[in-house]
Amino acid sequence: MKKILSILVRNRPGVLSHVAGLVTRRGYNVESIAAGPTENREITRITLVVKGEEPVLDQVTKQIRKLIDVIKVEPIPHEAAMTGELALITVSFTPEKKSEIMSLIGLLGLAIKHIERDSATVMIAGSAQSIDTAINGLSPFHIKAMARTGLVALPLLENGSPAWREQGAGGPREPRRGPVPGHGHHGACRG
Repeated sequence: MKKILSILVRNRPGVLSHVAGLVTRRGYNVESIAAGPTENREITRITLVVKGEEPVLDQVTKQIRKLIDVIKVEPIPHEAAMTGELALITVSFTPEKKSEIMSLIGLLGLAIKHIERDSATVMIAGSAQSIDTAINGLSPFHIKAMARTGLVALPLLENGSPAWREQGAGGPREPRRGPVPGHGHHGACRG
């Protein structure tokens, strides 16, 4: 079983390493971890994707909640989440293959971020499946380098927007709980 945790923490040095350290010390299987600022510059959101049996995953959540700088830990069901990833891929090619790879880049919907005589760096943002498709499509060429962010996620409201509501002046925001009916593009990057 896979679980997505949205973790709101105080934006202080070392908080991400405390969360990562707790998870690795306990031997939990981390599929991805991503962190970045929220709409409140004093709060950082960490998206943690862990795999394991349900009792183990529940234990991960309980242990993270005990950390001092953790404001909120929210398990997000995949079907009730807006999710996405980003990847940068550098692929090399011979001059004879340049037009073929440029066509493929266009067909896959990749954005060219940098191009040289014999290589191109492209970017894709979307679902894990769309990134895997791009990687598979580019694999006949030589992939020189790749960086992938890992999953980021927000819970959704019924109307498809992020599920945050204020809890008072300046206080942390709370996600609304529960599945979202009518969202058929699970895992796709929605914006």
